[in-house]
Amino acid sequence: MEEIIKVDTIAQYNALKGVPNRHPLISHFDSATATPLPSGKFNFGFYAIFLKGVDCGKLQYGRNTYDYEEGTMVFMGPGQVVGIKSQKDYNPKGNALVFHPDFIKGTALASKMNQYSFFSYALDEALHLSLKEQQIIKELFGKIDYELDQNIDKHSKTIIANNIELLLNYCERFYDRQFITREDVNSNTISKFEKLLNNYFDSGSPANHGLPSVGYFAEKLNLSANYFGDLVKKETGKSTMDYIHLKLIDIAKERIFNAEKSISEIAYELGFKYPQHFSRLFKKNTGMTPNEYRLNN
Repeated sequence: MEEIIKVDTIAQYNALKGVPNRHPLISHFDSATATPLPSGKFNFGFYAIFLKGVDCGKLQYGRNTYDYEEGTMVFMGPGQVVGIKSQKDYNPKGNALVFHPDFIKGTALASKMNQYSFFSYALDEALHLSLKEQQIIKELFGKIDYELDQNIDKHSKTIIANNIELLLNYCERFYDRQFITREDVNSNTISKFEKLLNNYFDSGSPANHGLPSVGYFAEKLNLSANYFGDLVKKETGKSTMDYIHLKLIDIAKERIFNAEKSISEIAYELGFKYPQHFSRLFKKNTGMTPNEYRLNN
């Protein structure tokens, strides 16, 4: 089994990249001036944001490829394991920003980090930027870099954290734009999701394996759970779990008309361990218990 190399501190990462330590908890550099990481698996103990400054050519999205030649951004959160395959004579270009969770403690950004779901996206679900969007991001990297070159004072942390927050807010906007510009691909994904959902309930899998999870469908579609959840939300206006529950309720309504089966039997067939959980969800969505629905219809 391949060893996973843990890199917990910014100083360790800077040493691997051959760049100077300007701050113990945050680092920014141009990848063209740094040493490429060796091939292997790495577990980083900090946040990382990379803007590639090279022609990306064809990029992989699940089983599909997507042409985009104007740069990409990828995001990694603490604890993620990343596999790296270094290429001979490969000289990467672009910006790299890494910062430890301790750096943003006590700032407004700390309480908002969980809302930036793209830190949990897979690397093949990168953010593709236009030239104008790249310029905005580069300007914010530049402001952070400027602060790292100054003497640390009581304002440094707040100013840098504010610029990181602004950068992430722009990235959130750009991801929203990307979901829209890739509407055809996204619609195809929703269609596949709908088909998988129908097949799951028609196959008898719920009785054997329980209710399907968001992760189950994301894996089938070769997407990370967070990216898949955001895609479904943008396309349907509903969370993935709400979408699954609505499908389940539609199927339950049909099966309730079969008077030969008890409500408990139907609940077990749909993947519920406890019939009362099914009754509670059904009433929440329809305003009636399963028995009331059966009697009224």
